[in-house]
Amino acid sequence: MNQIKLGKYKHFKGGEYEVIGVGRHSETLEEMVVYRALYESPEFGKNAIWVRPIAMFLDEKTDASGKKVPRFQYIG
Repeated sequence: MNQIKLGKYKHFKGGEYEVIGVGRHSETLEEMVVYRALYESPEFGKNAIWVRPIAMFLDEKTDASGKKVPRFQYIG
């Protein structure tokens, strides 16, 4: 299982999240990161829980300046 630090992360678009664990998809056994939004969304409410494949969580994106950055950066 890949190592993901539990704690706070900043999304490359600006939102902050808390990783609360890593689990597996019940059918495919794919590793999934389980995380909570640290803000209130009009669409999803306060502290919405999300899951994302671990490979997608760890990938890099291109920011507005054209620089490659982590999709989620650990902040503590």
